[in-house]
Amino acid sequence: MEELVPVVGKLAEKYAAYEHTSISYEEARQLMEAVKYCIHEAEASGNQTAAASGNMTAQQLYEAGLLQVEEKAKKALALYNEIMPSFVHYGNRCLHDTVISGLPEFFKWYDMKFCPQDTILTLDYPVLKNLSGQTGIDKIYEFILCIRAEQKFLNTFPEAYVQGVLMKYDSRYEELAENLCWIVLRDIACHVMAKKPLTEHTFTKEDYRRIQSVWEQPKAREEKFTEEDYRRIQSVWEQPKAREEKEESGKTQNAWKQPKVQAAKEQVRKAIASLVQGYAEDAEEIVLYLEQALEDIFVRLGAVQK
Repeated sequence: MEELVPVVGKLAEKYAAYEHTSISYEEARQLMEAVKYCIHEAEASGNQTAAASGNMTAQQLYEAGLLQVEEKAKKALALYNEIMPSFVHYGNRCLHDTVISGLPEFFKWYDMKFCPQDTILTLDYPVLKNLSGQTGIDKIYEFILCIRAEQKFLNTFPEAYVQGVLMKYDSRYEELAENLCWIVLRDIACHVMAKKPLTEHTFTKEDYRRIQSVWEQPKAREEKFTEEDYRRIQSVWEQPKAREEKEESGKTQNAWKQPKVQAAKEQVRKAIASLVQGYAEDAEEIVLYLEQALEDIFVRLGAVQK
């Protein structure tokens, strides 16, 4: 930490000249975090070995990291501009406000020299990837990559289809702060398991029985499909927070790991890959991005089985 003090001191001089005033204790802490953030960027880009061997000073690492921050900011903006011509928010306010209204404000106010660690935005729209451990341009860049993958997936389908799926999920979907991709992915998974065309939106009791059969043991297939079974499988379409999860956590988490369930999951994965391949060159990358969400869907589906 001591080796960073001179680096922070030089940055503080520039900051004081920029602000035409002396810096406070909080501002000094901010500048220390800025230096540490840039050094982390330098090490992440391949300079860690040089730093460990003493071939680079703290000042050199900071300057190399600052260049990395500047380059990533340029890449993020270029990626954002690439996405926007075909961007569709499907009437969802959270997605619209985060991407269309929020991200331009980030690029407008981002201070890569004196506060590169500041994300500025709350990024209220929840993407499928966990970005909680990142800040600053790292988080923004990864968020935009996620949005690009999700848009490529959703753009595979007619806009009317996506809106129909969202409407079935919640008639007030425009106000939801939930991931739209997850909702559509779940609908596709259930269609595949029910052997039902995507053009048919309404699920029958027979469709629900086919979905339930994925989790049934051989002897259970002979049992009659009851109204309770129908209600439990139908609850898959309820919002997660509205459901009562009464099953034991171990049973809930492990149900989807059965060989038959894994086979169904792979079938869904292949169906999604087939759908995406006709519209995106990086189809495999998009399917990989959706993998964790697909696993979560099967866990939730397993939670409503007997």
